[in-house]
Amino acid sequence: MEYKDYYATLGVKKEASQEDIQKAYRKMARKYHPDVNKDPQAEVKFKEIGEAYEVLKDADKRKKYDQFGSNWNRMGGGQGGPPPGWEGIHFDFGQGGGGGGFGDFRSAGGGAGFSDFFEMLFGGGGPGGRRRGGAAGFGGQGAGFGNIPQAGGDSEATITLSVEEAVRGGSREIAISDPNTGQRKTLTIKIPEGVRSGQRIRLAGQGSTGLGGGPAGDLFLKIEIAPDPRYRVEGSDILTHVPVHPPVAALGGEADVETPTGTLRVKIPAGSSSGRKIRLRGRGLSQSGGGKGDLLAEIRIVIPENLSDRERELYRQLAEVAAEGEVEA
Repeated sequence: MEYKDYYATLGVKKEASQEDIQKAYRKMARKYHPDVNKDPQAEVKFKEIGEAYEVLKDADKRKKYDQFGSNWNRMGGGQGGPPPGWEGIHFDFGQGGGGGGFGDFRSAGGGAGFSDFFEMLFGGGGPGGRRRGGAAGFGGQGAGFGNIPQAGGDSEATITLSVEEAVRGGSREIAISDPNTGQRKTLTIKIPEGVRSGQRIRLAGQGSTGLGGGPAGDLFLKIEIAPDPRYRVEGSDILTHVPVHPPVAALGGEADVETPTGTLRVKIPAGSSSGRKIRLRGRGLSQSGGGKGDLLAEIRIVIPENLSDRERELYRQLAEVAAEGEVEA
């Protein structure tokens, strides 16, 4: 009897975690599902994948399988049955009845069920044997093996964030519906600091529900940053503006600039004109290689709408001085 390397079937290492095994199964099950893959061998491959996952997904089954595998060579290729002291374990998938079981998955020869190797380990009766009667195991005499667990599909949705949320991160509650069942649920998601438009947040196990007890797919949230009249995102940098009064622009001083993380007081160099940019380092979005982008505050010189008599007189005097300078020039 041929030894079945279930780890190789799923393309994982023997020390793979349960999460790695589940991911590998989902990926391969989608690839070889007979409804998707019309290759004549796809159904056979899909059945092999399901058999491997049936063993490796369960800690007890996997332990027994690993113990058995380490003794395979000593058994002379499996001709003598399981090693001494090794006890197969049986799993109750339902009561008697020939209608249940893994009936959706047929072997190449048209018969129902998993391989003889699987039967020897978990079905009783030794190589080639089949469990008889209605004893606990795989549904009783004549039963198939039920619907093999099928992983649910991945889903994608869009979530719109403010610039402040993108910069600072945080949490957000969202309501989603399962595409298969229509059931709605509310999730609290964590928004990483510094996300950008086009990036995705993966929520493991929150996609479509699986079939036959299979794992649910994943939900991917695509990030969009909402337009904001105060900010413009360019790569990892954020552009904004800072209003400055003419005397401050001419003589230098300080002004307040609004940022996604709060208002900051910045220095305005003397002789600043509209369009000049003040760079606030590390106030932008997180960068993939580490660090953060910058915030660029563009100076906009603003004139108060309502001038006092004193201000109006000073502006008149300033205008006269400026005019005299032009004449002298």
